[in-house]
Amino acid sequence: MDQALTQPAQHDTQTQGQAVSQSVAVEIYDQIYHLRGIDPAYIEQRARVVDAKMRAVAAHGNTVDALRVAVLAALNIADELETLRQRNEVLTGSLSVSQVTMRSRAGSLAGMLDEILDDRKVG
Repeated sequence: MDQALTQPAQHDTQTQGQAVSQSVAVEIYDQIYHLRGIDPAYIEQRARVVDAKMRAVAAHGNTVDALRVAVLAALNIADELETLRQRNEVLTGSLSVSQVTMRSRAGSLAGMLDEILDDRKVG
């Protein structure tokens, strides 16, 4: 089974400006998969994450059905992704508020500094 794996742009391996797709064999839950992508190390790392998640699900459950283990692992990964998205949203919002606050404070401080400098010029 040859499948393509989408990878973030920062993992591009390029030859003469072109991304080169490579085949890599990975083992996930005792099955070998042949995947294609531009960064074999990235693909192998993602496969290790999936394999570990499937093994953790299998260790905590009573099922040996690989499809059921895969679905439960996918649900766990989806839950982790959603939690991280929500956390990112909160952090991004906090950062935006902090930036507005800092700009406001900087403006106030600049105004105060201008006042002090103007007073020194007059006095």
